[in-house]
Amino acid sequence: MSILELLSVMVTMAALFGWLSRRWLRLPLTIGIMLLTVIGSLGLVSASNFFPGLRMWAGMLLGAINFENLILHGLLSVLLFAGAFLLDIEALFAENLAIALLSVVGTVASTLITAGVLYLVLPLIGVDGPMIDCLLFGALISPTDPIAVLEMLKRVGAPKFIQAQLAGESLFNDGVGAVIFLALLEASRGATPTPAHFLSILTIEAGGGLALGVALAWLASQLMRRTDAFQVELLLTLALATGGYALADHWHLSAPLAAVAAGIALRRFEHKHPITMITSERIDVFWEVIDEVLNAVLFVLVGFEVLAIPFSRLPLEVGALSVVIVTVARFGVIAAIISLLRWTKKGFRSSIRILSWGGLRGGLSLALALSVPHIPGRTWILVATYSVVLVSIVVQGSSMEWVLKRLLAEETPPAVEDEIQGIS
Repeated sequence: MSILELLSVMVTMAALFGWLSRRWLRLPLTIGIMLLTVIGSLGLVSASNFFPGLRMWAGMLLGAINFENLILHGLLSVLLFAGAFLLDIEALFAENLAIALLSVVGTVASTLITAGVLYLVLPLIGVDGPMIDCLLFGALISPTDPIAVLEMLKRVGAPKFIQAQLAGESLFNDGVGAVIFLALLEASRGATPTPAHFLSILTIEAGGGLALGVALAWLASQLMRRTDAFQVELLLTLALATGGYALADHWHLSAPLAAVAAGIALRRFEHKHPITMITSERIDVFWEVIDEVLNAVLFVLVGFEVLAIPFSRLPLEVGALSVVIVTVARFGVIAAIISLLRWTKKGFRSSIRILSWGGLRGGLSLALALSVPHIPGRTWILVATYSVVLVSIVVQGSSMEWVLKRLLAEETPPAVEDEIQGIS
């Protein structure tokens, strides 16, 4: 299957399922697209019992998609840059301490808690779960997915400080999670990572990625100020998003953090030296459209990937168990961090329930799971990851607007005043 044929299938499915979702299901666009793709994929599996050619076509299509490379070394560059570039910069900087704690301390704590609980529970249902396998799963599932989170925040209209906390966390914690995940992959191959090794990777890869993103954004900003053609400025932003990501990847720096830093820094530089209003609006609209279109295609891919997941009874039990463990672990970590911030920072506003329920997982976690080598625990890791992603996007993502409205509509009795401080 050629690249054009593959792209046409993905875009056509996104368009048709998007139309059906908006016309009949009345679901949020990306959630409806993913749900319909999953249903269509399962229907394809059932129909292939009567029409064997369908299974061959599905196998050919899946064989043409390298999901890991497509996400981690392709779509992620543009989607992360777009998400960061379109953020409210002032709100983001106002919540810098909360974002730092949530994205670093929260990711590490969630990884350890998830892995520890799974390690204790898996033998009870007859699954062999070595600690290294549990840690790999904890590292890939703990970071919230920036693409899913940002799409959800645009739709539900959360308060600005909640948007900044949740979006900022999701944009930065994938870099932390990737560092932990890569070090654990080395351990699964026989290397033993030490705390110093973790710190070294974090400093070099994460710090280097952030520095590269800011430096390239400054260069792009200088070039943009010296041209009056908005088409050239659009190309410069696109080159910054894709070229900066590729360069960071080539230098073994954190490419996701480079894209995030580039988007935030470029917006910051342009605020200090604003370009013309027309050009600014055109650039924003361009990145909004790119963001929405690629999101739709990505969620088709996530839904279609159900065909590659080896489902069976035991892995499905692990998947159901993982949904509960990951949800509870996130709530506990968020509650601890937010409680600490309320105690130490006067006037701090947040909501434990919104941050916990809004921590969606998506294509990033699935791409990391697919990169796990063929170790004995790979099957349950894949099934557990897809289970968490599916429940996260379909259940949490679709109900987030209802949860937010309910919290906003609640009266604030003294017993729960701290819980929804600043929401009402």
